[in-house]
Amino acid sequence: MRVLMTGGGTAGHVNPALAIANTIKENDPSSEIAFVGTPRGIENKLVPKAGYELYHVDVMGLSRRLTLRNLKAAYLAATSPAKAKKLIKSFNPDIVIGTGGYVSWPVVKAAASMGIPTALHESNAVPGMAVRMLSGAVDRIYLNFEVAGSGISQKEKLLLCGCPLIAAPKNITKTEAREALGIDAETVYVLSYGGSMGAEKVNEAVLHVMKNITGGRAGVYHTHATGAIEKEICFGAFSEMGLDKYENLQLLEYIYDMPTRLAAADIVICRAGAMTVSELSMAGKCAVFIPSPNVTDDQQFKNASVLSAKDAAYVLRENEEMPEKLCDTVEMLISDPGRRWAMEEKIKEFAMPDANKIIYNDILKLIKK
Repeated sequence: MRVLMTGGGTAGHVNPALAIANTIKENDPSSEIAFVGTPRGIENKLVPKAGYELYHVDVMGLSRRLTLRNLKAAYLAATSPAKAKKLIKSFNPDIVIGTGGYVSWPVVKAAASMGIPTALHESNAVPGMAVRMLSGAVDRIYLNFEVAGSGISQKEKLLLCGCPLIAAPKNITKTEAREALGIDAETVYVLSYGGSMGAEKVNEAVLHVMKNITGGRAGVYHTHATGAIEKEICFGAFSEMGLDKYENLQLLEYIYDMPTRLAAADIVICRAGAMTVSELSMAGKCAVFIPSPNVTDDQQFKNASVLSAKDAAYVLRENEEMPEKLCDTVEMLISDPGRRWAMEEKIKEFAMPDANKIIYNDILKLIKK
């Protein structure tokens, strides 16, 4: 099987593609898989590290203002399908799969025009521009959220499957995880993080929670990851606020044992990327989402809102009131184990553990057609 994957710009587009590629390799070791991205996206770091060949088709997004950058974007949009078609002819794939980002459009569009089976995966609650533009041309659209299919007219193309994960959550029980971390069964464990690089406003709000809610509190343990960029600032503030004197607070740059910590956690505070939402649903965790305001189309807020509408999670906007609201929310959840349990049960309803398998089996069907 020869598979051409395309998707880029952000990890949220690249990681589902890598998950699909890894699943294909696991089931068919002889398969040939390559990726197509842009010269600028994070795929240039993630794809080679995963061991896959990466080709480039230069394409850019349009901004809302008339700028020289828009003229270049328009030129690339006009010329990129022809370049993509040349690349596709050279690789000769059995199927082309896009996972979002601007680069998906010319590659998948070219493949569809050549009669090659095509599929898209939409990990967010509201389809991105590339998926909306390509929905009429492709053979299949895989969905992480059922609501994402509401704006797509070709319902026969939709397949609700969840978000493919690069590695399935580690099979470790809450009891085993707590034993490994030295946290007793009665302690309420709060886990918070804003991403691998860090998020300034999340860090500030979590320090506020540590100072006013969790720091020095009996029966509570709180771990927070600052991220690489925010490490020095956050560690400095942690010390200045006197939080380093509390043995029940733990500040880290990065969480390397996330499966263990996630399994042990009672309350998780984090961003609301599609893969994060999927992982917490799989783990069945009481979640407080602080969506990034810097994501295109406010996708993280829309992802989290799907869960909050079903009382499966709390969602807080990143604004001036957020630190106090986060304190109130964490206080309520620490004090109300029944509420935490109810949220754990609700969020499990969004879990789709067989996403990788469902997508792989459907790829085989598309190729046979």
